[in-house]
Amino acid sequence: MKFKILRSNLFKSLSHLQGIVDKRNALPILANILIEAKNNILILSSTDMDISIVEKIECNVIENGSTTINSQILFDIVRKIDDNSEIEIISNDGKLLTLRANGSRFSLAALPKEDYPIIDQNNPGATITVNSSILFKLIDKTRFAISNEETRYFLNGLYFNINNEDNKSVITLVGTDGHRLAKFSHKIDSNIDKISGVIIPKKTIYELSKLLSEIDEDIQISISSNKIIFFIANIVFISKLIDGSFPDYKRVIPNDNSNILTINRHKLLSAVDRVSTIANEKSPVIKFKLLSNVLNLNTINTENSTASEDLNTNYSGDDIEIGFNSKYIMDIVNNLEDEEISIKLKDNTSPIIAQENSNSNLVYVLMPMRV
Repeated sequence: MKFKILRSNLFKSLSHLQGIVDKRNALPILANILIEAKNNILILSSTDMDISIVEKIECNVIENGSTTINSQILFDIVRKIDDNSEIEIISNDGKLLTLRANGSRFSLAALPKEDYPIIDQNNPGATITVNSSILFKLIDKTRFAISNEETRYFLNGLYFNINNEDNKSVITLVGTDGHRLAKFSHKIDSNIDKISGVIIPKKTIYELSKLLSEIDEDIQISISSNKIIFFIANIVFISKLIDGSFPDYKRVIPNDNSNILTINRHKLLSAVDRVSTIANEKSPVIKFKLLSNVLNLNTINTENSTASEDLNTNYSGDDIEIGFNSKYIMDIVNNLEDEEISIKLKDNTSPIIAQENSNSNLVYVLMPMRV
């Protein structure tokens, strides 16, 4: 195998693969990426057996061939080479890879292609087309609510489903950790078959976001009961799905919260940030005391330090004193974009809804804490 490639092209592709590589090294070969060169196309692949990525890039292939090489070492070498350089890579027997660039030369131990797991790109499931920027925004506004609690593994990802409404298809993504819930829906013009909900793992979501953030074009998604494949430009991104039942999120979203607080998002965020300076892990609660057109934020920590701030608001509902985890409130407010936002409450023990007035399809739900 022998080929020449621009450093910038190779580095961009390696950065895509790097996040997939198995860092635990359960199998030594999984620390490697597969390199295949043929017909002036370089095919790079990596997998951790749950997620796989295959990317094709054009280059000058002088001799066809293949091998596998340690991903971290190759990534670090290419990262330190000047951006406008041309890199030459040679592997005569698949056991040693030589890399040359400018005056630098590296000889790296390799493992043969035959030892690398086969990445299956077949998926006999439903296929949809969606714009990458739309999918990125759906993910970006919901992923913060994914649970990290391994005992409830079915919450360790985003729930993805498609329903049909008014001859249009609606994509919905939902994340929850049991304390907060984020739901975002988007109608697409085409009317496609309904797809039962699947759970996309957290690692997949974060690696997928990186790929989607780089482009703005239509992509294809193939979904079956146990696997999802994203066809993104010259990249095929494959992931297993979480085998479990996601909670009925519709039952969690309140529909009778009649006390509505309308408030400037930036002022609320700044006030919560200031008051939460006193809060800590042992006492993360901030109390919201709602009176007529006034919101008082206050907290006290385990050392009896206190903080309090009043905000003028548009509120004429019941007097309510309710407590929230300060970090959770800030996460939600940060992910809203309107200048004015609405917070809908029922009483001091029921979950609240936070929304933008301009986008009813984005819904955040937060459970209160005891005060």
